[in-house]
Amino acid sequence: MAANKTQATAQTAADFFLSLDEPRRSECERLAQLMQLATGAAPRMWGAAIVGFGETHLVYDSGRALDWFKVGFSPRKAALTLYLGAEALDDAALMAKLGKHTTGKGCLYLKRLDDADPATLEALLQRSVAKG
Repeated sequence: MAANKTQATAQTAADFFLSLDEPRRSECERLAQLMQLATGAAPRMWGAAIVGFGETHLVYDSGRALDWFKVGFSPRKAALTLYLGAEALDDAALMAKLGKHTTGKGCLYLKRLDDADPATLEALLQRSVAKG
C-alpha cells in the first residue's frame, strides 16, 4: 500500500508563520493558540503548509491506515482551511451560530478568522477533538 503523501515534517510552525504575509500570519498564530488549547498538543507541520495538532491513527473502510493529526489548518489563498473531521461539523445549530463560512467533507473554510464567532469556533474544536 502506498504511503500517505502528506507526512509530518521537521519544519516548525513558527518558521512557517513567518513566511506568511499579514493579516494571514496573525490569523494563523491566533488559530494555532486555539487549537493548542483544544488539544493540549504543540503545533506540528504536515507537508509544506498544514499545521496539525495532536495525533490519531485512522483506518478507512478500504483498509487504508495512516497517522494523522486530530485537528489542523492550512492558510490557503482563498480561505483558511480547518481540518476538523466530518463528525464535528454535523451539528446544524452550532454551525448556524458560527458566522460566515463554507464546509467540505471534514473541512471548514473561513475567508477570515474574524468571520467566525470565537465561542462557537472553540466549541467546534472541542467537539472535533472529542470525536477524533
